[in-house]
Amino acid sequence: MVTAFIMIKANTGEADRLRTNIESIEGVESAHIVAGDVDIIAKATVDTPAAVKNIAATEIQGISGVEDTQTYIAMD
Repeated sequence: MVTAFIMIKANTGEADRLRTNIESIEGVESAHIVAGDVDIIAKATVDTPAAVKNIAATEIQGISGVEDTQTYIAMD
């Protein structure tokens, strides 16, 4: 299994809606609104790095209101 943390920057006022949409994506375990440089941190657990890419680059970045993402794959 591959675990990844996806940092999501949202357009102003969009965090609540985006969190709900992100949590509904298959493979996403949780999504949390946070304070700091990003607005949401999502945790995904999937079978392959390619599945992480699909979630971050296709699913999440395809949602209207998402400005940017950064993805970190856990090493343990």
